[in-house]
This record gives sequence, structure tokens and C-alpha cells, in this order.
Amino acid sequence: MKIFVDADSCPKPARELVLRRAEKLAIRVIFAANRLIPDAARAQMEICPAGENAADDRIVELAESGDIVITRDVPLAKRLVEKDLTVLDDRGRVFTRNNINELLSLRNFTVGLAENGIGFERTANYGKKELKTFADSFDRILTKIL
Repeated sequence: MKIFVDADSCPKPARELVLRRAEKLAIRVIFAANRLIPDAARAQMEICPAGENAADDRIVELAESGDIVITRDVPLAKRLVEKDLTVLDDRGRVFTRNNINELLSLRNFTVGLAENGIGFERTANYGKKELKTFADSFDRILTKIL
């Protein structure tokens, strides 16, 4: 088993938590991003070309059955769920075959609103509550897989 992190958008506290858990369990962690991630020295780093979806494509290419992927990119999550991978975001939401189409539809609707100038205020906070929810979900997944 490996843990892939779509590291461009993953908050540092979530990346640190993944690294701590993986070190304790001797699981390899792979960060995929278009740039070097500061805490990547403790993980394998896949620096991808600057093109759109390059890191996403690399994760899809490398991830295998039994791996875990952490991403908040819903289109990427759909591709991974279709490969029967375990996928969750940095806030603890688990993407499954049962919820991915609805989440993708909601994401596309929201993007469409923003493209037409009808945006809404987004909460970008990532604090203790969000980290705890992520940690709980991540630990449940690790326990189930191991």
C-alpha cells in the first residue's frame, strides 16, 4: 500500500499528519505536485510538468489497488474511484461510487456559477476542527485497509 497526496492544494497540517501516520506504519507516501513541496523530504516527490492536470494524471498512472489518495480535486477523485481506489479529501470526506457523481455535479454547478460571475463566499479556513475530522476519517481508512 502507498499513500498519494495531491500536494499542491493539501494544507500543511494534513500533509504532516499523513507523514506521521505513514512513518509509524512504515507506509510509503508520494506527493504529486507541479512544484517542490517544503515537507517533501519525508516523502517521495513526484514533480510534474506545469501543464493542467499533470499531477492528476501522474497519480492516476501510479496508483494501484489498495492505495489511498488524498485530494480535494473532485474530477480527479472520480477517476480514482473508477479505478477502485480509496479516496478522501483533506477535510475527511470519503469519495465513493455512491457519492462521486453527485459531488462532481455539485462541483460543476459551482464552477459554472463562478464562471458567470455569480460566486459566493467560500470558507478557506483549515483549523483544528477540519484537521480532526480528516484525522478521524484517515485513521478509519487505515484501520480498515490494514
